[in-house]
Amino acid sequence: MNSFNRQTLIAALDIGSSKVCCVIARVSRDQKITIVGYGYNASKGIKNGIITDIKQATFSVCDAVEAAEQMANERVERIIVNISGKEVKSSIRTAQLSLNKSKPITEVEIKKVVEKGINKINVENNELIHCLPIGYKLDYGEETADPRNLFGENLVVQVLTGMVPEIMFRNTKTVLDNSHLDIAEKVLSPYASGLSCLVDDEKELGATVIDIGGGTTSIASFRHGHPIYFNSIGVGGNNVTNDIAWGLTTSFAHAERLKTLHGCAFVTTQDKNETINVYPVGEEDDSLIKQVPKSELNGIISPRIEEMFELVNQKLNEAGLKDSTSHRIVLTGGGSQLSGIREVASLILEKQVRLGRPRNISNILDISNYPVLQYPSFSTVIGLLLFVLNYTERKPHKIISKPLNTEGGRFSKIMNWLKQNF
Repeated sequence: MNSFNRQTLIAALDIGSSKVCCVIARVSRDQKITIVGYGYNASKGIKNGIITDIKQATFSVCDAVEAAEQMANERVERIIVNISGKEVKSSIRTAQLSLNKSKPITEVEIKKVVEKGINKINVENNELIHCLPIGYKLDYGEETADPRNLFGENLVVQVLTGMVPEIMFRNTKTVLDNSHLDIAEKVLSPYASGLSCLVDDEKELGATVIDIGGGTTSIASFRHGHPIYFNSIGVGGNNVTNDIAWGLTTSFAHAERLKTLHGCAFVTTQDKNETINVYPVGEEDDSLIKQVPKSELNGIISPRIEEMFELVNQKLNEAGLKDSTSHRIVLTGGGSQLSGIREVASLILEKQVRLGRPRNISNILDISNYPVLQYPSFSTVIGLLLFVLNYTERKPHKIISKPLNTEGGRFSKIMNWLKQNF
């Protein structure tokens, strides 16, 4: 019984360094998502996840949203937007509450300890994107996902915060204001990618999703069903393409084509015997085509990919996530489609690695009708839709060192709808 009035329209917008993508969907009363339209185009005015030209970025956003609106035959005013860039960071806060040991824990105590954990968060000129209670502990340190009805003397909560520099977020908001779009909710890109790519067992046992975008590579680690760490590095697929363009003196567009058709993350012995055609930059004449060994191309790609995973390794090491044996790695994003990248990741990160894409998602009906949305480069935008069904945010009442007043409860319309219907 999916009557029209029992569904709500949601729209997700992924603003990336390579592409801008908008997906419009309906969420039914039984929490099923049905995609009704999408649109995407190459990014302009966005570099390394950061907006560098307001006008160009606004055009990119408007084009993507209008294409999705036309396909869906709907108008969009509010969107769930991704936040990315190399300045993404997270931290975990802990709070403790003394309990009445003769009474079981109720929702009241849980709310109190969470409010204590998120009270007076000092964001130091950052925009607070996420505030997620990620786990509870009782007196003797045993972890519990749901402490209700348990007895104890002390209840401890851990709260994960995710943020980006406020000035960076302000530019994104300006582009959306110019596009006449209100922010329903904002989500860090790697969190969204984790929601669309990781299976429940991976989220529970421990997994890190590495989303290799055009300008940045984003990281989100999950354990016990929750994210526990967010980060990002300023290296992505475009850096590899730039290296090829410089190294082989060809155009960026041709370098991208060479990477896609012939590129590999490591050099093989056969590469010396194979040749590839390279068009010198600015030359259209076929007689001026250079022939170079394939080993030259992959000799350019390989060090950059190794550097990227070394940087990721460093981040995971700093977060204390490197030595966990059950922890596995899931690669996604457009850059994850490079041949041989999984093997290099496995070697450097010393973990089991698989490639992830937004599929096998029980909540999304008939994604097979939109084959392009099953590509790894669409993991973030599909994850933004799934964020609606995984909403566990608890935003603080008081934030310290925050220069701008941002509106509260932008997501209330969808959240109220979910509460009423489920």
